[in-house]
Amino acid sequence: MKLFRKIRRNLIDLGKFKSYAVYALGEIVLIVIAVSIAWKINDLSDIQKNNTLVDEIYINLNEELTTNLRLLKQSIEENTETIIYLESTLNYVGTNTNEFTQGAKDTILNVAVKEVNLQDSSVKSILSTAKMELIESSKLKDLIATYLAKIEQFNNQDKKNKNIVENKIKPTLEKLISLVDMLPDNDLKYKHIKEFGNKSDYKTLLATKEYQNSIIDRLLQTKIQLGYARTLHSKTKILITKLQEELD
Repeated sequence: MKLFRKIRRNLIDLGKFKSYAVYALGEIVLIVIAVSIAWKINDLSDIQKNNTLVDEIYINLNEELTTNLRLLKQSIEENTETIIYLESTLNYVGTNTNEFTQGAKDTILNVAVKEVNLQDSSVKSILSTAKMELIESSKLKDLIATYLAKIEQFNNQDKKNKNIVENKIKPTLEKLISLVDMLPDNDLKYKHIKEFGNKSDYKTLLATKEYQNSIIDRLLQTKIQLGYARTLHSKTKILITKLQEELD
């Protein structure tokens, strides 16, 4: 800058006003070019930062979706098995309980509800921050926006099933069924309790309207949950495919 001022001063001192004007104009052009280059560099830097952030968003989301895909596959398998157990339980109603095999008793006592912890932190982060604006694909935005609602739908249905088991089925079982039946028959350690412990009353259990209704309720709700799991599994695969397209 000192050099530029010295040149301008020399031109003025020599009376070369025309040369001074040309020089001044050239100096302005150089300043404009320099500023434009600086802006361009800043823009490129911002673009690079945004691209890095978008890649990070996609990678984290892809990991989350891959985990969900595995969990949903397990949920589909488990819900399918649960439906079979529940339908078999209903088929035992009215049968001779004195002839129940251990397998039949195990079917009736199978009330376990496995936890399904679907991941949604990345989706929530995208929806609750400005990250969504960085995603260019409108299709991908739509898929992400609807995905969280599907997860919440699945989780709410999961809570309904757990509530039926905890507050309807288990209390009835505890009144009429002895947990002794869950102990292995061929283990001598349990011979005494097997012989003298309180016996289970499967006949009364299966004849109880409340128990029948609770089993039917769980069966219907499990079928709904199975449908949600299949739908969410399909949407997860679609979202993963779209993400891969964006990453490529």
